[in-house]
Amino acid sequence: MKRLTDFIEKQSFGVCNTLGQRLGFSTSSVRLSFVYASFFTFGSPIVLYFALAFWMNVRRAMRRQRSTVWDL
Repeated sequence: MKRLTDFIEKQSFGVCNTLGQRLGFSTSSVRLSFVYASFFTFGSPIVLYFALAFWMNVRRAMRRQRSTVWDL
């Protein structure tokens, strides 16, 4: 089950996993909170999820471009 969860998280954007690691919560509790918030607010956290996914991909691309401080 852990391998399946890791595969799905890697293939998706990984927003819940990253938030869980940075905030010190378990990934499953972040996912459940997101699902509950989506139900109670009729899906508006989906916009936040996609914004965070976009920001994470931009940061990842910027890290790949510059490998050292001197590459400015």
